[in-house]
Amino acid sequence: MIDRCLAPPRGIAAWTADGVRLLGLLGVVAAFVWWAPGDAGIVSLALVALMIPRFAGVRAGFDIAFCVAALVAAWSNVLDAYESVAVWDLVVHCIFTGMLAAMAYVVLARAGIVPVPLAEGTRPATPVVLVTVLGLALSAVWEMLEWVGRTLIAPDIFVTYQDTIGDMAAGGIGALIAGCIVARVSLLSDPV
Repeated sequence: MIDRCLAPPRGIAAWTADGVRLLGLLGVVAAFVWWAPGDAGIVSLALVALMIPRFAGVRAGFDIAFCVAALVAAWSNVLDAYESVAVWDLVVHCIFTGMLAAMAYVVLARAGIVPVPLAEGTRPATPVVLVTVLGLALSAVWEMLEWVGRTLIAPDIFVTYQDTIGDMAAGGIGALIAGCIVARVSLLSDPV
């Protein structure tokens, strides 16, 4: 995995993905300078997510989409889009949780824990079921982090029962859609 992360980008799409990662780093600096340190902290959490595609060795198109979704999720918090744009929270939970679940499946496949999608002997239903389950689990963790954030850091974080259940349902739907994609489209840049 480290070799994949350290390999130089090949092709314009791979360079673009690395450019998005650079924007993420610059975004942390911008958030620290022009917004509150807590906002910089939120955006800096996205930096971890931005590196996962490099380690996982996914196709450049998925790498770009994943990184953009991670930055949109983080900056939506900083810019209060979750509160000011109706249903934006559900859209982000659906799309980004689906991408996180697909990425988690790829990482687990690379580690030999789950079957490689589209490999001979892998049933098409396997990624659909496992990506959906991963997405539901990630949705639960995301909601727990929101609760911890509200309880320990910023009481103004919007957390209600309906919001939590809606977010988890949206994440589950996104993960189901992502699982169907993983079962049909190769996300890996090279064979396992």
